[in-house]
Amino acid sequence: MIDASGIVVGRASSLIAKRLILGESIVIVNAEKAVVLGKRAVVLEQYRAAKARGSVRKGPHYPRTPERMLRRAIRGMLPYKHSKGREAFKRLKTYIGVPEEYSTVKPETLDAAKPRPALMEPLTLLEISQFLGAKV
Repeated sequence: MIDASGIVVGRASSLIAKRLILGESIVIVNAEKAVVLGKRAVVLEQYRAAKARGSVRKGPHYPRTPERMLRRAIRGMLPYKHSKGREAFKRLKTYIGVPEEYSTVKPETLDAAKPRPALMEPLTLLEISQFLGAKV
């Protein structure tokens, strides 16, 4: 079980994808507290453009909720179009907050995915999700 509080989405996604390919089953809690680095206006525009891309019927369908945004980022790091990647992706679970069944388990933190001190305040997935119109 991994606690996503304060970890950078891209860095964590690559580390988690490697572990999934090696056969681990991973549960991620507090997905809404994961952060995206960059200028606020640029990051929000990139997510808005990704959401607006494609059509309603054919896609690509981009998620608006924080736990699904994190799953989508991890899926991007996996060879998802091959059976190995799909099997690895099935072993991943993400949650907003901490569900009751995992409340007694001590979560692990990914120190390699922590942001370095920066001048800009990082943007959380919850803030991006609310910008896109999700009701979280």
